[in-house]
Amino acid sequence: MTPAHKELLQELQSFAPTAPSAESLMERIAKRLHEKMTRYNWTGFYLVDPADSNYLIVGAYAGSFTPNVRIPLDRGLCGAAASSGQVVVVQDVTKDPRYLAGSNLVKSEIVVPIFVNKKLAGELDVESYFADTFTKPEQEFVEACASVLANYLAKV
Repeated sequence: MTPAHKELLQELQSFAPTAPSAESLMERIAKRLHEKMTRYNWTGFYLVDPADSNYLIVGAYAGSFTPNVRIPLDRGLCGAAASSGQVVVVQDVTKDPRYLAGSNLVKSEIVVPIFVNKKLAGELDVESYFADTFTKPEQEFVEACASVLANYLAKV
């Protein structure tokens, strides 16, 4: 991770213990990632729909377009990450048939599943208008940011 990654991660980790709610923590993470990481053009969370666990619903987000509001677990990169339980990194979304466009400007995407007590709770999704954004250090950083929320949710 770069010094900028470490500094922002430290800020989020410091805020988490005092966050009044999971929603406020998600809002802070999404907003700060969007503000500080210039190639992160849309950052947000998808949560398992409490009414139907076969769907993800959009949570807190920051970015320049309106996201897909509800995604079935068998569709899109978000559905792929949720179904497999694995991080999905796509460096060029035009080459991945699973991609569900939120904006035609998006070139690359990373989706990190968030588990609480070994059960999928949601995921952190970051989209970029630049291809090849999500290098290994970027992936480690986004995973660490997702773990801030996972740790918070495990304690509530």
